[in-house]
Amino acid sequence: MQQKEADKSGGLPPQYEDMSFAQASRQARATMPWWDPRCWRKRIWAVVIGGLIIVLAIVIAVAVALSGHGAYPDYKPVAYALRDTYEGETFFDQFNYFTGYDPGLTVGPICVAAKGFVHYVPQPQAQQLTSHQNLTYASSNTAVVKVDTSVGPGSKPDASTGRFAVRLESKKTYGGGLFIFDVKHTPHACGAWPALWLTDPSHWPDHGEIDVMESINNGAGGNQMTLHTAAGCSMAVSRKMSGQALHHDCNQASNGNAGCGVAGARNSFGPALNAAGGSVMAVEWREAGIRIWQFARGAVPSDVASKRPNPAGWGTATADFPNTRCGIGSLFRNNSIVINIDLCGDMVYGTWDHSSCE
Repeated sequence: MQQKEADKSGGLPPQYEDMSFAQASRQARATMPWWDPRCWRKRIWAVVIGGLIIVLAIVIAVAVALSGHGAYPDYKPVAYALRDTYEGETFFDQFNYFTGYDPGLTVGPICVAAKGFVHYVPQPQAQQLTSHQNLTYASSNTAVVKVDTSVGPGSKPDASTGRFAVRLESKKTYGGGLFIFDVKHTPHACGAWPALWLTDPSHWPDHGEIDVMESINNGAGGNQMTLHTAAGCSMAVSRKMSGQALHHDCNQASNGNAGCGVAGARNSFGPALNAAGGSVMAVEWREAGIRIWQFARGAVPSDVASKRPNPAGWGTATADFPNTRCGIGSLFRNNSIVINIDLCGDMVYGTWDHSSCE
């Protein structure tokens, strides 16, 4: 029938060999395994190629994301020149005395750190020997900051709303540099919360906070060096330091404003440190990162005493906060040097039950 119709149209019927070949080809396609590309149609090829592109993109994205964990900034040597000196009998003239109750740290309507039980007094009151035990005084080689212990229940004013203390904020502000602090004695007592730090009190946390020395109660836990920032600063990266990393997220909104702290040795604060003559703290704050060294009294680099400091030769830092996943340049600005002794507050309350204090 097919042959007659083909003849009528004037065409030639297919030869039997051709017919057999065509049938064999269809059978071959039907029996080829699904993974053989020779049997794939254009649609399958398009899907496969698209899938490969997506997988490649994911692999590249993961590689880029993970690369930050192994990266490390270039702390190339920097030549530092002396700009400011805080020392001698005029030491306190370079600071403003914050006046009032402990301000805590407030972000919008939310207080993220409980106020301590202190009343910070202005300079004239702090330096009145009879009523406040001269809470700040300086000699040619030492500056002293204290908390009042003379005011009792019958005093006027009394200490029912907080003991008299001092909070100093440097008049000058900084956006980086090398800071050297010679600390001969650290305060310690049950309920005490002393700190040496840098921040912009008017723009916290947007301008950052660098805690250089901080401890609580008797200082048995040692010195803690910490950064507190706005969002966008993580220390879950490669670091070079001798201290022990605590939290990695520096964002004040995470972990109850714990910040990204680094714990020093247990003898780096309190009675043990004081018995050893204190220590020298060095803070290098630059675009590559923030590094903090704590030198024992007998191990201070000679270039510090000669006023030609070279951090490149100081060895491993006690705390290292690289810029790998933290915009140091944008998150830390316009900081003042702050020195204060607080009493009680969140940091003390959070550890009281586990301390030796009663």
